[in-house]
Amino acid sequence: MTVFMLDQLSLSAQETLLPFVLTDCLLDELPDEQAYLHFWQLNHTFILGMKDTKVPDLAAGVQTIKAQHLTPIIRNSGGLGVIADEGVLNLSYIFKKTEAIQTIDDAYTICLSLIQQAFPELTIEAYEIVNSYCPGTFDLSVNGKKIAGMAQRRIKENIAVMVYLSVNGDQQLRGQIAKSFYDAAQVLPDSGFPEIDPACMTTVEAALGTEIDVRDVKKRLQVAFHAVENPQMQQELLQTVKTTPLFQKRAKNMLDRNEVLKEAAD
Repeated sequence: MTVFMLDQLSLSAQETLLPFVLTDCLLDELPDEQAYLHFWQLNHTFILGMKDTKVPDLAAGVQTIKAQHLTPIIRNSGGLGVIADEGVLNLSYIFKKTEAIQTIDDAYTICLSLIQQAFPELTIEAYEIVNSYCPGTFDLSVNGKKIAGMAQRRIKENIAVMVYLSVNGDQQLRGQIAKSFYDAAQVLPDSGFPEIDPACMTTVEAALGTEIDVRDVKKRLQVAFHAVENPQMQQELLQTVKTTPLFQKRAKNMLDRNEVLKEAAD
């Protein structure tokens, strides 16, 4: 299998939907025996899940996000809200379903193994951190504190596992902003939304006890991936895909998906 690597540097507020559009394009037309490893970052963005649009008072929640100078968007994969900024690395691994990868957990396990190999000095475990934002059974944690979460999207027989990894920065503040969103949106206990405790989350830097940045983490992940595959850089695809009819179609789908945020702001 040939694996192509894409490294999308930190995007502006006007480009926040691009990684999600690209994911759908790659999923829609993924050739046999081919996969993609896609690094991407967003600045000061609150990425909502589709379920988040069902909160009792979305407008109040959105206003809370904007008051913190974050841009709210709605993604096209499962899960709940997460925060993206210069201290958070997002990683998408896009590949075909195989005999060895049949279930959601099978796909998540691949990315778990990659991250564990990238940080051999940490004991990274996968289980739900209930009071984190976007809790799930494959939350990645060190000493009981969450450092990463995963979501998944499938089109046809193709799978994208999307990971956010809190590398450095003020994770306490990120958690508090997410908590403020759900508080303002008036979610009820036991309604399927998290009761967030910012103290149950941390960063890779804090877990390591030494300074590390997103560039360092990308290097570690690339080395870990080279041990399994031999990814080839294909940066030109980030530009050429924008000229295709499929990109325009998927971009419109994402804009339509996010229309509810404009309505909430009115």
